Amino acid sequence: MIMKSLVPIVALITLVSRVQAFVSVGGTGNTHVTITGSAVMAKIHEVCKAVAESEGREFNPTGSSPEELLRACLGTATGEVSGAKFRTALNQIYMQNGFVDRDFMDSAPHHFNNEAFAEGRNLIIQGTAAIKANVRTDNLQSARETLGRVCHTLQDFYSHSNWVELGNKSPYSNLIRPDLNIENIADVAMPTCSDCASGTCPNQLLPAILNGKYLTSGYMGLFSSDKPQGKCSHGGETDLSSTQNPRGGISKDERHSHNADLHNNAVNLASEATLELLEDIRGAVGNKDFLRLMGIARSAVLAFVIDTTGSMADDIAVAKNVVYKIIDSKKGTQDEPSEYILVPFNDPDFGPLIRTTDPDIMKSEISKLKVNGGGDIPEMCLSGLQLALTGAPSSSNIFVFTDAPPKDTYLEKTITALIRSTKSTVSFFMTPTKRRRRALKAPSQFQVYYDVALASGGQAIEVSKSSLSQATDIIVDTSTSALVTILQRSRNPGRVESFSFLLDESVSNATIYITGTSLTFNLRSPTGVSQSNNVVNGPLGTIQKVGNLQRIQLNETEMGLWHIDMTTTQSYTIKVIGQSAITFIYDFVEEFKGPHPGYAVIDGRPSAGAPAKLLLTLTGEKGPEVLEVHEVALMEVSGVKVSNGTIEKMGGGDFLITVKEVPEGEFVVLLKGKDKTVSSLFQRQTTTQMSQSKVTVKAIADSSMLPGQVFQLNFTVTTNGSSGTYTILARNDKTIPMTHPPTLNLVSGSSAQGTVSLTPPADMVSGTDVTLTIEAEGPGGSDSNYAVVRLSVLSKVTDLTPPKCEIVDVRGTCYSSSCSSSNWELSVNITDGKGTGIESISIQQGSGNFTQKEVEDSVIGLYEASCCSTSVTLSAVDRVGNVGRCSYTIKSSAGSRLISMSLPLWASLLLYVFLRDAFPL
Repeated sequence: MIMKSLVPIVALITLVSRVQAFVSVGGTGNTHVTITGSAVMAKIHEVCKAVAESEGREFNPTGSSPEELLRACLGTATGEVSGAKFRTALNQIYMQNGFVDRDFMDSAPHHFNNEAFAEGRNLIIQGTAAIKANVRTDNLQSARETLGRVCHTLQDFYSHSNWVELGNKSPYSNLIRPDLNIENIADVAMPTCSDCASGTCPNQLLPAILNGKYLTSGYMGLFSSDKPQGKCSHGGETDLSSTQNPRGGISKDERHSHNADLHNNAVNLASEATLELLEDIRGAVGNKDFLRLMGIARSAVLAFVIDTTGSMADDIAVAKNVVYKIIDSKKGTQDEPSEYILVPFNDPDFGPLIRTTDPDIMKSEISKLKVNGGGDIPEMCLSGLQLALTGAPSSSNIFVFTDAPPKDTYLEKTITALIRSTKSTVSFFMTPTKRRRRALKAPSQFQVYYDVALASGGQAIEVSKSSLSQATDIIVDTSTSALVTILQRSRNPGRVESFSFLLDESVSNATIYITGTSLTFNLRSPTGVSQSNNVVNGPLGTIQKVGNLQRIQLNETEMGLWHIDMTTTQSYTIKVIGQSAITFIYDFVEEFKGPHPGYAVIDGRPSAGAPAKLLLTLTGEKGPEVLEVHEVALMEVSGVKVSNGTIEKMGGGDFLITVKEVPEGEFVVLLKGKDKTVSSLFQRQTTTQMSQSKVTVKAIADSSMLPGQVFQLNFTVTTNGSSGTYTILARNDKTIPMTHPPTLNLVSGSSAQGTVSLTPPADMVSGTDVTLTIEAEGPGGSDSNYAVVRLSVLSKVTDLTPPKCEIVDVRGTCYSSSCSSSNWELSVNITDGKGTGIESISIQQGSGNFTQKEVEDSVIGLYEASCCSTSVTLSAVDRVGNVGRCSYTIKSSAGSRLISMSLPLWASLLLYVFLRDAFPL
């Protein structure tokens, strides 16, 4: 860990110019989060500016908040912009960064301790290769998580080694260059440090180490004081080796009076090294995909899971029309989906998952859907949904079209685990025919859809096929980049009850959904105006009734406290949504100890019998600084219990919430606050239901999977509940065959370990993301929990050398007085030697045009630009992600040409290639 441990680890850095670190409560200092965050925000700013330049538009953020940077980066399209998914994406990086201190506490390579330089560098090289491969295959969450872990290890090099003490003023590029090795490492028998009884000596390194420029790092003894004779220790209270001669330590994690300059230099170099790593990834994936990796994208995602059996022809036609309507009506707005996902299913087949950012490709794919089969009614619906949940970004809205119950009901708990892990919302459009209803043994076979929808905060809508098109307005409503939930409740059985919800000035397009049969209700506005469910077009809104759904579109969003008075005993659900930039994201966390203690996000349900802790991030149009949090509570969806939490403000819009009395059943998170810019109170609610468990499941993936080779993942199950035999289930979304123990025997208060073994196919594409869900269920099914692990398949990389990009010629005259009337040209020659070959060449910076021709084993390229754009960087990427660059800046001239040649430019290039091959150096 470089510098003091982060608390909480999901902090978002506001901007590089205004770094605000999360540290131990009440503390200050530099952390992995501040270092990673400042580098990430600086690089995002740089790339956004380059993209804007290439598109010929201005890039002028209106303020310093991440939300304002996001809006400026996305451009001037109309519509609300929500920062929630941007912050979620960045938090995925920061979370995994913190996990390294928890999950790999005693691993020397992960922290460059114990002179494990080659092993630590291999983690960086392999991790970077996995990131690039993941981005190529659109597995962005896996790429972010790996990036967080790689950044941690890379930054620890500068804190835990003597690189700074050796007088180096720049990062060690060999750490991220696969074609270079780490040089001049101190031999294991070579003494490196002198003794320091006080532990606060300014420099313990021996003169022979400093004079010989030998690389060393401190030894960390968490469980033993042993270390090789004469070697430096890491230092600190948790390092037992620091009590053995030579005592003390060379860690620069924390800033003290004796190491202040070394600490500051380590921070600076770690920041520069992180920027260097990000630049390498940017070059490999291109500007647009780099921004998507960082969460810069319109947040609306359109995801469909569609039954393609014989009776679904009309339903598919409706789904097509909805897709076309959304694509055509929202094109050019912030509500235009940034990603489209389609998963077909029938029986026995499901998938494949089709994912694209191109709306025309989505139109084409959905138009190809054909109906067939389906004789025995139940279909593989949950299998298709599993693919969508693992393939779609977190917090997506997924819509399922089917007219049959699921055959694969054994996946229900896996689906629930994935919903809780991704916080995605699933809505079902069910259109059973009369014939199929008669064929079903019981209507309850559809109940799993109602349960899944409720668990996710979605809708379970049952309509006739002829009226399905009327119900799909809900898809249009929720396909927005700034969707917020203001209220959600469920009652089964129903009862007479009044529900209140607060609409604030920032909310637009407020809509109410009420599902159930034979329902009666009355809607009241803040000024006392009422409208009953029998009035279709009333003073408050328009009520659309179709099947078991009633959709109320409010005429206007009147600010204040609204009420829905339910007067029915039938079961029902209520949901109020709208559009607003004001929202929040959250995670349940647990505290961990060690040399760098902190909080880590809980993978699974939080532990029962203890207070629940949440890390919560608030976001709004102008950033979190203009927002206040007044109340955070855990609230039963199907009950009335509300458990308020204590709020600890951490800065930058982040809060640590502690709830002592957690509801026993399913609950959601409720937040109330104030927008100070307009003095407006607001209310927001999560939709994903959560509950506590006395069982915990933990699994740590510390490497990628190789195609065709067995991969083993160890996991641990712990219980504070019943002793006995626990059932173990493990499933993955790529149907890779697996083995695992079917049961584990546990005693209350103890743990047991198991191993999941799986072998990805030899032809599986490098960069493929495999989502593995491990579930443990107690005796009699009384309690259960899960762990969701993302694994990457990465082929072994043998091409370690980047392409070579050489500037051959520059032509043109640029005048300082006027740029628009003159142009310039740059010609380059790009080769990859005996490597895997050039995959792509892109303009990383510059607003000109690039054309290219292949000549034997070379690519010759021509860049042409106006003199208003005087700088260019070209990135050449080979097929495994190695990056070569050409950069050039043309200077203004009084009138003479910079370089003049008599031959035409293309002829010059061809002549160059000929001469190079004919007369090699």
